[in-house]
Amino acid sequence: MISIISAIGKNNELGKNNELLWKLPADMKHFKEITLGHPVIMGRKTFESIGKALPNRKNIIITRDKNYKAENIEIAHSLEEALKLFQTNGEIFIIGGAEIYKQAMEFADKLYITHIEAEDKNADSFFPKINLKEWGKTKSKKYIKDELNNYNLEFVEYIKKKI
Repeated sequence: MISIISAIGKNNELGKNNELLWKLPADMKHFKEITLGHPVIMGRKTFESIGKALPNRKNIIITRDKNYKAENIEIAHSLEEALKLFQTNGEIFIIGGAEIYKQAMEFADKLYITHIEAEDKNADSFFPKINLKEWGKTKSKKYIKDELNNYNLEFVEYIKKKI
């Protein structure tokens, strides 16, 4: 199964200048719990913004640079090539950035989206629009803001509808 995981603002905002817009420990915990032990696929800029391979996950970086190397990662030069690295019945996660999300929407079976009750007019990267004719909400859990998380969150799972 191919899954996409992301946190997005009210207008599908993801980030600015290759950085996340919001620091939300509750979302980071949610991300870790869901992806731990699973392969993760990300673009080079997303990998560089993280700064290292995510532990206890197979990390695949998509880059056009044929000479790119980093510790504890595998390289692919397209999303299709990255997906072909897996002959598994398990879940594979696409974790960003915006261009990789856009490409992955047609391949994805499931979306794990943290909807953040906030907006940032300075964002320069956005998650693709979720077409509710194509995606059905299967789970939802609300998280009320607290001293560590400045915004209300909703953790939502969507499954691609059979058309």
